[in-house]
Amino acid sequence: MQTLAQRIYLDSEFGSLSELPSAGSHLENPFVYDASAKEIKAMATEGLVTIVDEQRTVGQEGLISRLTFKRLR
Repeated sequence: MQTLAQRIYLDSEFGSLSELPSAGSHLENPFVYDASAKEIKAMATEGLVTIVDEQRTVGQEGLISRLTFKRLR
């Protein structure tokens, strides 16, 4: 079974910028979005993607609110 982040990664095109969607998706919940964004960031450490842009919410939690990446492999 694939996670949301894995599905988004596999649906992205090689070399193109992809944004982790939020509105109107399963990732509307800020905590789910943050967890999926962290999973994409873990893929970056494996050399699968490169993170192009990351934005965080202001406050104690500092959750990732927007993530753009480029698929490398």
